[in-house]
Amino acid sequence: MAQNARPLPYTNERSPMLKNCRMRIKTAACLLAVSTVLPLTACNAEPAPIPPPPPAPSASTGPECPTSGVALTAGQVEAASGLRAMKVRMVNCGATPYPVNGYPVLRLLDADRKPLTLTVAEGTSTISRIAGFDGPPKPVTLGSGGEATAVLVWRNTVTDTGVPATTGVHIEVAPASGQRGQLLTPHGGVDLGTTGTLATSPWVAVR
Repeated sequence: MAQNARPLPYTNERSPMLKNCRMRIKTAACLLAVSTVLPLTACNAEPAPIPPPPPAPSASTGPECPTSGVALTAGQVEAASGLRAMKVRMVNCGATPYPVNGYPVLRLLDADRKPLTLTVAEGTSTISRIAGFDGPPKPVTLGSGGEATAVLVWRNTVTDTGVPATTGVHIEVAPASGQRGQLLTPHGGVDLGTTGTLATSPWVAVR
């Protein structure tokens, strides 16, 4: 019986079935190798550096605070029938309290910042009574951020045609006597005509 048994077909190495099987085994082995190597490669790779966060924007501190501890600004010039009035605002921009008592110290300057002849009157009643500002100085202490204002008053009056009219471009204002002045440039300038007089109220605290 064994001698008469016929050999199984495709038992040699040329068998298509065997070749196909071997190809499948090799393919599976390759896939297994790739799937094993890739994760290891990804794990062993150095992570990309994380870029640093953008710097936080710095807080705006506004204009530099003068050594006096207060900053001065000029308001709008109000005009009516030759009368002029302008507020000067003083703000305590420092960290310590600032005592206020008296009148601002004024100088009138031309376009080249040269002083002009000027008479300063303490008290607005010499030119016009300004409600809330026509009175004696009152001492007050401005805390940090506190404000006070003074009113400058003048008239654009020409009484002598033989005298050139005075028009200042800048006003140098000091918070008090002995302190450094700050340069203010009112819109339209300070047209005193031939009066040559600029009146100021005392500092009044803003409540």
